[in-house]
Amino acid sequence: MKWTTTIENFKTYLTLEKSLSKNSVDAYINDINKLTAFFADNGLSLDPNQVELQHLKDFVGWLNDTGTSPRTQARVISGIKAFFKYLLLEEIIEKNPTSLLESPKIGRKLPDTLSVDEIDTMVKSIDTSKSEGQRNRAILETLYSCGLRVSELIDLRVSNLHFRMGFIKIHGKGNKERLIPIGKRAKKEIKLYLKNYRSKLTVEPDCEDILFLNRRGRSLSRVMIFTIIKNLAKKVGAKKNISPHTFRHSFASHLVEGGADLRAVQEMLGHESILTTEIYTHLDREYLKETIKNFHPRSKDDSGEEAADY
Repeated sequence: MKWTTTIENFKTYLTLEKSLSKNSVDAYINDINKLTAFFADNGLSLDPNQVELQHLKDFVGWLNDTGTSPRTQARVISGIKAFFKYLLLEEIIEKNPTSLLESPKIGRKLPDTLSVDEIDTMVKSIDTSKSEGQRNRAILETLYSCGLRVSELIDLRVSNLHFRMGFIKIHGKGNKERLIPIGKRAKKEIKLYLKNYRSKLTVEPDCEDILFLNRRGRSLSRVMIFTIIKNLAKKVGAKKNISPHTFRHSFASHLVEGGADLRAVQEMLGHESILTTEIYTHLDREYLKETIKNFHPRSKDDSGEEAADY
């Protein structure tokens, strides 16, 4: 079977059977295209069922030689492995050549987070005298109150706001639904936005149920959300690298720091594995160290001074 047909069938499988988003499907296909480009550049005329472990090791070596970061290498290898698992499932191959293919060791990068004061500063910096100001306040409060992904925020529906019950309904990765509690501040800002901004827009026919709209009455793009937050971060002189995801990280880390059950945080974030959620247990270690230093009697010497480190 040729690559073009196999890749197209794999794309259909990811879309229909795995229910992945277009962005996720495109990422998988790009990984496979890197592999086929490598084969073509090196004069290797191989069908998918002819690929062996050594070919894949050579490909990984090539990725490394081109300066591809370990994290990106690991992602590409993950995509390649998913492709060959699919071929095995469809009985296109009898043996999976990726079963012994190793990914590079990568460290777990802790995300940037914001303090409550930093978030308040950004929210207060928004000029509500401008027509889109109230919308932007509602966006920031919703990101922080509910820990949403950008894709979930721009797809949030008016019909999925269940304020009386104190929840919103989200369609997350793989089109999986989840209910997330929403705080009083976010509810207040959304209600003001609905009354003072959205109600005055001429809404496009296919966007009547979309919550956050641009001035033309259409849904906001991912790029627009990033631009709003980057501009606010610049306005307040923030030193951290702030993106929409920073608010999701802050939501999770503040919950964990406050003693929230990790399983509950996992459910609200929509993580498939609790291992992904466990990264947030790293974020409050400095807080714990400071607590010990300030309040434990054995953290000070007899003179009352902090004990020296050796």
